[in-house]
Amino acid sequence: MIHFQNFNKVVFMSKSFITDFISLLLIGLSFIIPDSYKNLLLYTGLFALSGAITNQLAIHMLFERVPFLYGSGVIEKNFETFKASIHQMIMKQFFSKEQLSSFFEKEEQKIDLKPLVETADFSPAFDALSVTVMESKFGGAIQMFGGEEALEGLREPFTRKLKSAVSSIVSSDAFKAQLNHHIQNSALSEDMLNSVDTLIVERLDELTPKMVKELVQELIKEHLGWLVVWGGVFGGLIGLFSSFIL
Repeated sequence: MIHFQNFNKVVFMSKSFITDFISLLLIGLSFIIPDSYKNLLLYTGLFALSGAITNQLAIHMLFERVPFLYGSGVIEKNFETFKASIHQMIMKQFFSKEQLSSFFEKEEQKIDLKPLVETADFSPAFDALSVTVMESKFGGAIQMFGGEEALEGLREPFTRKLKSAVSSIVSSDAFKAQLNHHIQNSALSEDMLNSVDTLIVERLDELTPKMVKELVQELIKEHLGWLVVWGGVFGGLIGLFSSFIL
């Protein structure tokens, strides 16, 4: 990242330097060429230099505070507003209730509980059934035919039938509709919103004004160099036009 920042600075400085150099060159040439072209080059160079320097100062003021210049250091000065805007943008654009509901609806369509049912252990269900039967009024009669051991032979058929029944239930459209309704109307989306909101706030609280300034500077400094170039170009054109009417 440090190398990238240095590269941006070099690119920005080269664009500014070239623009300033060409402007000064035009001003210098105006003193050694015939008088008929003197004003043309002089005004073009002066206005180009004025436009370039003005934009350079404006870019510098964007990131740094300059004494006695109101509005300078706007990024650091409006740091809290900047953080609040990021927070609001992320929550509104990426994590609204509507977007989460849409996400859950799409994900719910991918849910297939059947493989989970097939691999589940239904032994506790049979054990509970066995205990219930033995504790019922039929327990005494079953004791005469071997008690719980007599019921053990039913474990495998019971498990197979129960798996088949549960698989049919979780695969049905009615069950999927109920699942989707539960997801859409449960507190899950609200909990997720709160979690995301907390995470974003915590991350933004780790930022400092200096970090935000460097982040923005890294993102746009290279492109801001063109402001200096175009400031010089348009300034030069205005100067060129002015040389014909002044």
